Amino acid sequence: MKLTALLSSLLLTCTGLLHAGAPDSAERPNVVIILADDLGYGDLGCYGHPTVKTPNLDRLAATGARFTQFNCPAPYCAPTRASLLTGRYPFRHGLTGNPAPDGQRAEEDSLHLPTGEITLAQLFQQAGYATGMVGKWHLGHARPEWLPTRRGFDEYLGILYSNDMRPVQLVESEQPIEYPLVQANLTQRYTARAINFIKRNQSRGFFLYLAHAMPHKPLAASEAFYRKSGTGLYGDVMTELDWSVGEVMKTLRELGLEEKTLVIFAGDNGPFYGGSTGGLRGMKASSYEGGYRTPCLARWPGKIPAGHTNRSPAVMMDLFTTTLNAAGIAPPADRVIDGRDLMPQLTSDAASPHKVILGQLGPRVATIRDARWKLHVLPASDQRSRRAPPGERWLDPRGPDGVTILAPAEQYSPDHYPGLTNGDAPAPMQLFDLESDPGEQHDVAAAHPEIVVRLRQHYENLMQAAAESPAPPPS
Repeated sequence: MKLTALLSSLLLTCTGLLHAGAPDSAERPNVVIILADDLGYGDLGCYGHPTVKTPNLDRLAATGARFTQFNCPAPYCAPTRASLLTGRYPFRHGLTGNPAPDGQRAEEDSLHLPTGEITLAQLFQQAGYATGMVGKWHLGHARPEWLPTRRGFDEYLGILYSNDMRPVQLVESEQPIEYPLVQANLTQRYTARAINFIKRNQSRGFFLYLAHAMPHKPLAASEAFYRKSGTGLYGDVMTELDWSVGEVMKTLRELGLEEKTLVIFAGDNGPFYGGSTGGLRGMKASSYEGGYRTPCLARWPGKIPAGHTNRSPAVMMDLFTTTLNAAGIAPPADRVIDGRDLMPQLTSDAASPHKVILGQLGPRVATIRDARWKLHVLPASDQRSRRAPPGERWLDPRGPDGVTILAPAEQYSPDHYPGLTNGDAPAPMQLFDLESDPGEQHDVAAAHPEIVVRLRQHYENLMQAAAESPAPPPS
């Protein structure tokens, strides 16, 4: 472990020296990444939600850029978050499941991002940036060396895992500071801490990772927003999340930092019950598009044109490479980095830098897609099996405990399924034309066998190359 840490430190030092020609601190942008938890592709006004109002996020899209084909490498939390911070697919970085202190299997408590992986925060920190994280970590909680402040963040405030995992406690740096925790105030507290971090570091370059708890269940909104949206608890939560983004943007504007700050907003995977996939099939934990596709917005005045929309595919790991390139920081040279720079797509109608994008379910690759076609290597999965028998109320296995949740009766159930539930029954090697059939209703593999062969060959080549590449860095 000590040798691994030493080698990582040496690599980071060498990376900084090799990139000595990068822009100086006066030219380097600040970077703010805001990640919403379980955000549906159709949950925002700028992505077509008919009733939920998100004026601040809509303004972010109108004054920046919007992706319509932004994917996550896995349809649930931890693997995607690890990919964001490492620029690598889950099968490379090694975290393919969700750590949980109260999981059904003992090993869930010890899941973590291997310590040999180099994070975005480490690279920004090495380059002289102030690095702060607020919100959900979910990359390991059981040992100090797995925590945010040991992985490149100068400071941290948040919940180390999902807000429905027990114990739900607020951690600052490496110490629990509040338990039990009333979640209704989380969005407000996270926002205040993020603004405080920006103000304290306005005179130096900073990297802020604001990973909100909402709209992950249990949904909770503060008194200022509860029952104010007119669109139910989900609408209340989304209105408060939108307010939070607006407060961050207002702070940057008041401090004169707008043109010097790259702001990116995205979701970590598809929605849970109550959300909206915007007409896509499936939901969180599904290998249909409703599980993988999320909103993604970016704003950098003077660099990204206002009101731009790019309709070609991108993937979460691209944010790693894009932000590093913007700051003139070199990525690690000793491993495969799957992320690509999105600035061409953010500033033009450039095609995707990826020939194909993979989608994982646990340790296995379940899907492979290009700009038009999607092949389900494994039979597609969804969450329809969670429905309660007729006449019975569905009980969430991580249900309310009276303290960590607001308004238990208002939480959503499988009757509020967020995506399409119809279409051809799942089977291996199904092919869907996402251009004419974004809802993945009709398998067209028989009509386009050459596309199946091409995508399957890409899949096999990538898996072979991954098998032959060096093993993930030690834990």
